[in-house]
Amino acid sequence: MDRQPLTRTSSPRPPRATAQDLDAPPLRHQRRAVAGVLAAVVAGAAALGGCSSGKSAQSVASSAAAAVEKGASAAASAASALASVAGGAGAAIASAQAQASAAVSAASSAVAGIKGGLDAKADITTGAVTTGSDGKPQVSLTVTNHGQQSYRYVIQLNFTDESGKVVDATAVTVQDVAPGQSAQATAHANRDLSGTVKAEVANAVRF
Repeated sequence: MDRQPLTRTSSPRPPRATAQDLDAPPLRHQRRAVAGVLAAVVAGAAALGGCSSGKSAQSVASSAAAAVEKGASAAASAASALASVAGGAGAAIASAQAQASAAVSAASSAVAGIKGGLDAKADITTGAVTTGSDGKPQVSLTVTNHGQQSYRYVIQLNFTDESGKVVDATAVTVQDVAPGQSAQATAHANRDLSGTVKAEVANAVRF
């Protein structure tokens, strides 16, 4: 009986997975699932890392959301307040300008209403602007009659700020001043004026 050579049998090797196989739909879905799980783990770890002792991730997230909402609310309130202040400041400036314009118009009309009056600005000198007992600016006037007869005077005095802008005006009437004589008068502002206030004779007539 002839002996046959013994041969060693082995289990078939499983086929190697290729790159094409990895892209097959079932494996591709598994890879995506694993990636999703890893992302969730990383996110969870970050959230838990931000938690202080005794606080959950949900609690920290809620606190952060509340802080953001509070900050947004504060910013909105600040913006509203600034808009309100800006609007109020604009209204106040407009009101002050309107009052100054009205005062100048009234004072000019008082001088212009004198028919046949003579220019008398050279007869008027002003003192320093002071604050009256009512808290409003005032300035003393000296009226010197350089004419040959007695005259009455109507004087328009403008109050200005340090830049020369007219902020108020008034008209002062001085009764008969004899030739060569002087008289004193005081011009009062119509309202409180802030900052450096100066005074100038805008117009004056004698009649």
